[in-house]
Amino acid sequence: MTEVCSIIESLSGHIPWNKGKIVGAKPPLRPKHVWSIRTKLQVEGRVRDLALFNLAIDSKLRGCDVVPLKTYDIAPSGYAADRASVRQKKTGRPVKFELTESTRQAFDDYLRATE
Repeated sequence: MTEVCSIIESLSGHIPWNKGKIVGAKPPLRPKHVWSIRTKLQVEGRVRDLALFNLAIDSKLRGCDVVPLKTYDIAPSGYAADRASVRQKKTGRPVKFELTESTRQAFDDYLRATE
């Protein structure tokens, strides 16, 4: 593979954008990384980002399924529910998941901040 890249570079003078980068599936976040991201978001006071990050971690949904979620999907009565259900975009199947206490608290903080 490196021979092909070197031949392409020598013939075209073009360097591939992903040369030397890891391609393919990335390893999942480790618990220490998750906690460091949460702590950083809390310290910076980014309540929306913290709520979405916690929601993504709890639900284990793909990004394309987390982004279109509405406040009503998670907090139909104005407070974050214990459980939620979302229909996956790729498979079309409904996914039920529980929200941890920290996620519910972060989501309630976000709702109070937007009022």
